Amino acid sequence: MTTTRLPQITWSQASARRRERQFLATPAPADVPLADVVGAMLGAHAQVLSAAELSVGLRTTGATRADVRAALWEDRSLVKTFGPRGTVHLLPAHELPLWCAALSAVPRGTSPFPPDVRLTEEQEEQVVAAIGDALAGACLTIDELSEEVVARTGAWAGDLVMPAFQDMWPRWRQVLHRAGWAGALCFGPNRGRKVTYTRPPAADVPTRTDATDAVPAFVRRYLHAYGPATPQHFAKWLATPAGWAAEVFRESALAGGIEEVEFEGARGWWVASGDTEFPSVPSVPPAPSAPEAGAAPGVRLLPYFDAYAIAAQPRERLFPGRAYERALAGGQAGNFPVLLVDGVVAGVWHQRRSGRRTTVTVEPLGSLTARQERELGEQVERVGEVLEARAELVVGEVKVGPHA
Repeated sequence: MTTTRLPQITWSQASARRRERQFLATPAPADVPLADVVGAMLGAHAQVLSAAELSVGLRTTGATRADVRAALWEDRSLVKTFGPRGTVHLLPAHELPLWCAALSAVPRGTSPFPPDVRLTEEQEEQVVAAIGDALAGACLTIDELSEEVVARTGAWAGDLVMPAFQDMWPRWRQVLHRAGWAGALCFGPNRGRKVTYTRPPAADVPTRTDATDAVPAFVRRYLHAYGPATPQHFAKWLATPAGWAAEVFRESALAGGIEEVEFEGARGWWVASGDTEFPSVPSVPPAPSAPEAGAAPGVRLLPYFDAYAIAAQPRERLFPGRAYERALAGGQAGNFPVLLVDGVVAGVWHQRRSGRRTTVTVEPLGSLTARQERELGEQVERVGEVLEARAELVVGEVKVGPHA
């Protein structure tokens, strides 16, 4: 009896391939659409839009925040809506049907609200339909949208029963993110300092992709960007039950859509079928030396909740040693902007803007070579270019806490 030998993948190989595909090894050429860059990341976290602008801009040659905003509000190749984990993301408009179908199929956990606050399934459907109707051809603030939803459903939708930020929100807002997943809602341009919502143009959501096809395709897209990965990592990325993710992986494997590999000597890791080519790199990086001509820089600055820092696993390898305590908040990634050196987190940073200038304070967790110091300076300059500001580098302790 013989056992088929699985492809053997090392951390260095996986890290190199992920950075390559994320445009972190080499930024995308200027003629690559920003939507393609965002698609390669599987969305750019945009709870704070400036962080998303940096995530996208730092991956693209010459792009600035103005280019990201133009793609979002002018040519509409990007959509700001609710993505993985119900959090705000920038997504490619042409991929919205896939995202909507896949995210709508993700099972929800137990509601955090008591029974008398929750919506029934029928009420949820009524609210989502009302949101879509209200936003058709309109751009509304949250208060305006609330009035429209209550008028279309009933007074029960407007009951102030949801505790939120020392305030009480109306009942219907429990499913705001679900309306985004259903393609009934996305963000519109701010009206002054007020957030607005609108409905994606019909061209953005031509037809509803069937979840039966969307979920396996979504798994393969995730593994293309972040594989090898386990079902547990996929579940963590989506904030969905691990049992559901394991079943999805099992069904995908039976259908031939994904295949198992051995990662760092362990089984249970998966890649998209046929996607087993990884760069030939040593498991242990060589001692620092002068880079070869044309070698990709190994130093990158990633902003808050950058897709790579959130999704690349195992987290202990991405955040080695002191980085696990300094650059994470209770084990959660994204709370600090991070300094990436040769594919692993090697420090944190913070930028403070004043007019047309921004001071970028970087706290390395170890010594940097002369080459890495030079690359860090170049990265800081690039941060300034993306933010359309003159950037100054300060190497020292970052004294602000997470989310500062």
